[in-house]
Amino acid sequence: MIDSIILARGGSKGVPGKNIIDFCGKPLLAWTIEQCIQVESIGSVWVSSDNDNILNLAKLYGAKTIKRPENISSDTSTSESGWLHAINTIEREGVVLDAILAPQVTSPLREKKDIDRAIDKFINNKLDSLFSASMADDLYYWEKNDKGILDSINYDYHNRKRRQDFQQQIIENGSFYIFKQEIIKKYNNRLGGRIGYSKMDFWKMFEIDNMKDLRMCSALMKEFLIKD
Repeated sequence: MIDSIILARGGSKGVPGKNIIDFCGKPLLAWTIEQCIQVESIGSVWVSSDNDNILNLAKLYGAKTIKRPENISSDTSTSESGWLHAINTIEREGVVLDAILAPQVTSPLREKKDIDRAIDKFINNKLDSLFSASMADDLYYWEKNDKGILDSINYDYHNRKRRQDFQQQIIENGSFYIFKQEIIKKYNNRLGGRIGYSKMDFWKMFEIDNMKDLRMCSALMKEFLIKD
């Protein structure tokens, strides 16, 4: 059985109150909770937050809640610290956890079938951890070295390949992760052991960090995912 832990801090600099801002007629957090609840193979859905308004909203949409301490709720706190606190809190209640689905609230462009497909792959391939991924075959990456000189990363610009000859790239898109609880405890990392990925449509990789993102993701949600 897989359980879901959703992290939703109260603080946000880019978009104040981001996790509960209105998104296509519902609080942003509600979309992720409902997506998880719809998945039959998920046993329980938990929301971890330092904010009482977020926790109360999570209960309204059917999630169980965990109050996160302030010392692991700042904008410099890692997601791993939030997941580990949640896991330890749940286990103290006598619940036995095996694997965790950890979706990102600010990546709402997600469907039940995306999660179903990922869980099936996680189980059938006997993985220890998995990340959601978008695929690309025509992205050309550059970086500046220590001297400020540009250099290509994933191709040789002296010998540019045709697009059809370019190796497909796997982009960790951050929409969700699945990991065994012993993996995050051992490595203090969401990824470890036997790692896999699950494909999503490319346009589902966009996330909300500012108001422009909110408008763009809202347009995509209405165009592709909201049924009339």
